[in-house]
Amino acid sequence: MQWKSRWSAVLSLVVVAVAAAVVGTHPPRPASALNNGVARTPPMGWNTWNTFGCNINETLIRQMADTMVTNGMRDLGYRYVVVDDCWFDPNRDSQGNLQAHPSRFPSGMRALGDYLHARGLLFGIYQSPMDQTCAQYFDAFPGSTGSLGHEVQDARQFAAWGVDYLKYDWCSPAGSINDQVAAFAKMRDALAATGRPIVYSINSNSIHEKTGPMRNWGDVANLWRTTEDITNTWNSGQTNGYPMGIQNIVNINVPLSSYAGPGSFNDPDMLEVGRGGMTDTEMRSHFALWAIMAAPLMAGNDLRTANSDTLTILRNQHLIAINQDALALQAVQVSNDQTRRVLAKRLSNGDVAVALFNQGSSTTTVSTTAAAVGKTGSSFTLRDTWTNATSTTTGTISASVPAHGTVVYLVSGGGTVVPQPTFRLRGESSGRCLDVNLGVPTNGTPMVIWDCHNDANQMFSQSGQALQVLGKCLDIPTGATAGTQAQIWDCNGGTNQQWNFNGNGTVSSVRFPTLCLDVSGAATTNGAAVIVWNCHTGANQRWSRT
Repeated sequence: MQWKSRWSAVLSLVVVAVAAAVVGTHPPRPASALNNGVARTPPMGWNTWNTFGCNINETLIRQMADTMVTNGMRDLGYRYVVVDDCWFDPNRDSQGNLQAHPSRFPSGMRALGDYLHARGLLFGIYQSPMDQTCAQYFDAFPGSTGSLGHEVQDARQFAAWGVDYLKYDWCSPAGSINDQVAAFAKMRDALAATGRPIVYSINSNSIHEKTGPMRNWGDVANLWRTTEDITNTWNSGQTNGYPMGIQNIVNINVPLSSYAGPGSFNDPDMLEVGRGGMTDTEMRSHFALWAIMAAPLMAGNDLRTANSDTLTILRNQHLIAINQDALALQAVQVSNDQTRRVLAKRLSNGDVAVALFNQGSSTTTVSTTAAAVGKTGSSFTLRDTWTNATSTTTGTISASVPAHGTVVYLVSGGGTVVPQPTFRLRGESSGRCLDVNLGVPTNGTPMVIWDCHNDANQMFSQSGQALQVLGKCLDIPTGATAGTQAQIWDCNGGTNQQWNFNGNGTVSSVRFPTLCLDVSGAATTNGAAVIVWNCHTGANQRWSRT
């Protein structure tokens, strides 16, 4: 949820930076993935909050639903109409049941759901696992009608109303990540028990330490927010704090690509397209990046007054098709030099969608190659998803991209390389695995050893001599010496990100051939630092792929 700027100071007091988490306090590991049969591709629709906040009523919702039908958005896949915070009576009834707000929704929520279903749309609603919703927590709406202690009762009520989508928002500084997992899982199980297929969307970050990117939540929910609330600006200067600009969110969301798949998506928050605050170029980038990152596409503008430029963006059929591809993959990062960023998403028909993103403040050429994005062969067709123009290439994929712009090509022809299988690196002396500490996907996160598991922060893939994990590369600084801790960093092709697997089991740096990956002090306990040290044949420098 978003709140006025006066609350940002309050939020800053309770936000704990993920990057500052203590070594050795890993979050809980996910269990088997949620498989409730819904959200096999990212949900698309419209949500009330970004434009209207608490100022909602049934007439507004019905008008927006009718507009989605008449402007063609429904037929392009925008089907979920999500009624966010402030829809409810501040008091439950005498049996403890939730009730629609009597003056805002006098016909009741079941009638609203029926209205949406009659128009080929789906019904979404909002709640919180705490005793108060966000609006109530900030005293912007009366009452304490969160689902705490009413999970089963509320899930049954939602099913009875014909709800198809639940947005469940933490809204409290209290609780560890373990507490959050337990609370969110309680509603997951309550929804499943109703027998109704309901998309389950969670946000663990509201007024809380940013736990969204700290684990794969796919065992708990269909989609989970990875960042603080979005706002309609390009760069808010936040790493992951309130509020978030588009560039800031991209930095958090890109490294989490391995978590995405059918029924399981990283959620970088709702769309700000058409709400002002950004240039047309920036809004096009926003939409293109959300599409290629397999993000839910939940519009947040007033559709009744949307201009042609806004509708052109929201109704881009090429980008929608990329977002809704059956493989449900999130684009992986191919390269990033802090100005030019390249993302690639493999598609079910063998094509690859490639985003050439200019993060800089002036026009520049962004380039990659067909081989780098997973294509084989010598002749390819490029289709520009904005202009629909086609061109051919023998391998170079390049465009002049304006500041904050994104060109997306569909690359067809040749063959498509299935990504290399992932593997872990198990230390011989410790029996533990090379691990990105706490699973934090930011530049400079140190490497440690930890009990071996199958989470993404221990799963590496090899591209040439680079070892990739969480969308980053295993890295040592260019001035590294014996004792420098290994880390992750944006992949840049440098020799400080290249490694040799040696016959004696050691892994040595290409840039510094006499330095090898080493468990500091030959330690064997969880959280021990992984450094580079003068190469020897000791067991604390020997690693095996598992």
